[in-house]
Amino acid sequence: MTAGGIEEAPDRGGLRVAFAGLTTRGRSFLAAGMAAAVCAYALGQTDLLRVGLLLAALPLVCAVVLHRTRYQVAGSRTLSPARVPAAAESRVLLRVENVSRLPTGVLMLQDRVPYVLGPRPRFVLDRVEAGGRREVSYRVRSDLRGRYPLGPLQLRLSDPFGMCELTRSFSDHDTLTVVPRVEPLPPVGLTGEASGYGDGRQRALALAGEDDVIPRGYRHGDDLRRVHWRSTARYGELMVRREEQPQKARCTVLLDTRRTAYQGSGPDSAFEWAVTGAASAAVHLLERGFSVRFLTDTGTSVPGADGAGGWAGGTESADTAGLLLDTLAVVEQSGEAGLARAYDVLRNGNEGLLVAFFGDLDEEQAAVAGRMRQRSGTAVAFVLDDDAWSRGPGGPRAAGGEARPALDARLRMLREAGWKALPVSPGDALAALWRQADQVAGVRQGPAGGGGPAPMGGTSAGSGAAGPVAAPGSGAMT
Repeated sequence: MTAGGIEEAPDRGGLRVAFAGLTTRGRSFLAAGMAAAVCAYALGQTDLLRVGLLLAALPLVCAVVLHRTRYQVAGSRTLSPARVPAAAESRVLLRVENVSRLPTGVLMLQDRVPYVLGPRPRFVLDRVEAGGRREVSYRVRSDLRGRYPLGPLQLRLSDPFGMCELTRSFSDHDTLTVVPRVEPLPPVGLTGEASGYGDGRQRALALAGEDDVIPRGYRHGDDLRRVHWRSTARYGELMVRREEQPQKARCTVLLDTRRTAYQGSGPDSAFEWAVTGAASAAVHLLERGFSVRFLTDTGTSVPGADGAGGWAGGTESADTAGLLLDTLAVVEQSGEAGLARAYDVLRNGNEGLLVAFFGDLDEEQAAVAGRMRQRSGTAVAFVLDDDAWSRGPGGPRAAGGEARPALDARLRMLREAGWKALPVSPGDALAALWRQADQVAGVRQGPAGGGGPAPMGGTSAGSGAAGPVAAPGSGAMT
């Protein structure tokens, strides 16, 4: 939950602003009074002149009195929650408090919200006693990712006759973050290269490794059961055995954001499916202790604080997942022509597990994607079928046909390079594709393929397969 600051609604502008706040009724009274005064002067009717002056003076007096009214009003806003998935609702609570010694008149409360979140909420508050408080709430919802400002909060003051209305605004505002939806994924046998200390994949799942042969000095809070008595006697001070750091499996989630690789827009477009897939894969891997790095085709990566160039997993996965989702909430399509910048980032080191979400690939970009596999362990590619997405849910695969030949050629190139490549059409469930990725085999294994850490979800490679595993080199898909 986030709360906006509590502050007094300022009084801005002079009498010119007050007179500009005359309502239609007030302007009508003023016009009628002036017309009556002119007619009275022309006809010599004194009584009609009095009526005209009364009609003209009433809205002017109301405007002056309302302008000089000093309402000491404080307001705040609370979002619950401040970060929501796309198509989910967030509740906004508005609190107005009269901090003066005098009661207020009728207050009209209005909050500014972007058009995509729905209509602008308006509330009418009755007389608020001195020291009193009123609370109102409304809900906002967006099908599109992004960060949306809420506020500033506005108070509209009116006189009892409805002749004049003045708007006074607070200066604070809040931000609602709409992140991509995260779909739960099943545990499969994909693995990634480990980083850190240790002997291999068995050490990766350990809560604590074997003792280091080099002891260290005792620190306050150390377990006395780890005291190394031989070293204590040798050095003359209390020494304890070191605890080895457990290994972490590494993973890079690559999102192809090229504008030329996707067709259409909106919450059901191919690009939004790819963003949702990247968010779901990253959160799934973080929850299983992977150190995840998010990378786009522009070469921009989102590193974490673990010192290994990726997000820290394990006990901090909830916080880092939130930061990663905030990044994906504002990711946009790029004007890049190819994947060369992403390849330059990936070729500099061993990236462990590589999960990529590609848009439409031509032959040249498929070759670049194939070379990305050389510096990773297991590599999984989800390639969106551009032809099927351009036709919508009734595309070729949905109608029982096969994917277009060009897509088959790109998938074959990726599988020959060692990728586990799968096509994606409208209506395909990410969870089913994720399970299927454990069954698809690439032709060869890269140099980083041996000695990876434990598989995601704690199963051995291939144990979660629902059907027969495709033979290496066949390029088949179960």
